Amino acid sequence: MLTRDEAWLLLCEWTPSDKLRIHARAVELVMRDLAEHLGQDVERFGLAGLLHDADYDRWPSEHPKRIVAWLRERGEEDLAHAISAHYTRWGVAYDSLLDKALLASDEITGFIMACALVRPTRTEGLEPKSVKKKLKDKAFAAGVDRHEVAEGLRMLVEAVGGAEDGHLARIIATLHAHREELGLI
Repeated sequence: MLTRDEAWLLLCEWTPSDKLRIHARAVELVMRDLAEHLGQDVERFGLAGLLHDADYDRWPSEHPKRIVAWLRERGEEDLAHAISAHYTRWGVAYDSLLDKALLASDEITGFIMACALVRPTRTEGLEPKSVKKKLKDKAFAAGVDRHEVAEGLRMLVEAVGGAEDGHLARIIATLHAHREELGLI
């Protein structure tokens, strides 16, 4: 089985951009927190979050084919499948909670980080309702695909219950707990 150290080395080799590495780390942290909350495998969820964009910097036109192939060569089918499905328009089925969790955590984590970066207090006091309000402003963090955010949240809520606000609050809390490492200070 792939270790976190091996995954980090690959990410660093394939991802020269500090910004994308920070995004990968943030999604890893969010996925680990979600797995713990749902009683799932924290390591597997974390690895999916860490590696989901590992090939994007070097091979953007092939993303996510390189990382998916690399994982499949090592017998990491659950990770490969989740990563191949982390964008709904690729047409890959969402077979597991891991698949849905990655979709529900990727774009929204980046979006919440963008929300925090424009606030003087960053994640301190950031609330789900503020994030939802910013989502309606198409000019803010325009690169974030609102359809992907909505579909991910819908699938996760459908799979595990609860409400969108609960997932958003957990992401905010996780990012806040790791704010220094993630540059959110």
